[in-house]
Amino acid sequence: MIHNTAIIAPDAIIGEGCNIGANVIIGENVKLGNNVTIMPNAYLEHCEIGSGTVISPFASIGTAPQDLGYKNEPTKAYIGENCIIKEYATVNRGAVGDGDCTKVGNRCMLMTSSHVAHNCVLEDEVIMANLATLGGHCRVGKGAFIGGMSVFHQNVRIGEMCIISGFSASRQDIPPYCKCDGRPPMVHGINAIGLKRRGFSIEERANLKRAFKILDSGEYTTTRALEVIETTLPQDKYIKNLVEFIKTSKRGVMLRSNGRNTILAEE
Repeated sequence: MIHNTAIIAPDAIIGEGCNIGANVIIGENVKLGNNVTIMPNAYLEHCEIGSGTVISPFASIGTAPQDLGYKNEPTKAYIGENCIIKEYATVNRGAVGDGDCTKVGNRCMLMTSSHVAHNCVLEDEVIMANLATLGGHCRVGKGAFIGGMSVFHQNVRIGEMCIISGFSASRQDIPPYCKCDGRPPMVHGINAIGLKRRGFSIEERANLKRAFKILDSGEYTTTRALEVIETTLPQDKYIKNLVEFIKTSKRGVMLRSNGRNTILAEE
């Protein structure tokens, strides 16, 4: 069903079973998968929307990046399947470089007034609460939860299955599997409830808890702490992922719960 007040560009591709509400504007270079719902007053351009996704009133998808270097090059935003994009949420299309696009994975929820800037990549099942904001080129791992009114600098990575409290802010990477809180956000143990819900075994959760205690202890440099983790803990895929995440950090990773130390990727 397409409301008679909707404005749709001639080159738009509309899948089967889509529901497009009143006063929706669908600009050029848009492709909707099957059974997409676009509620009244939403605005789309230069984007692809996966099947089953619901876009709420006044959301804006695929608009130009807030990048002074952008010169109207042909870039795009991609939204995965079965996502929920709430009121006033914004997802900018990419600037040139870094894939020329912005990507939101499957089954993500972007709550009211959240913002995904140019060239960000969100993996599947990410939740951004109200007013959460990502600067350009951020990377968010699968199943991460970003609290309301949180703000993240350009190029920050947020690890999979972590949970970040509201009103946090960071210029550095957030490691996977943890709970974080503050400005800057400090690690306060593992995301035990979230990991349990996602099927992590008792042993896997215990290993991650021990790994974070080693990183937080203050007894070691980052390099040495990672060596201790690699030589003393079972090397399941989650421990390996945590170690690799820290080793490959370019902005550094804030870890120590006492708030006095920043563990950098290179020391």
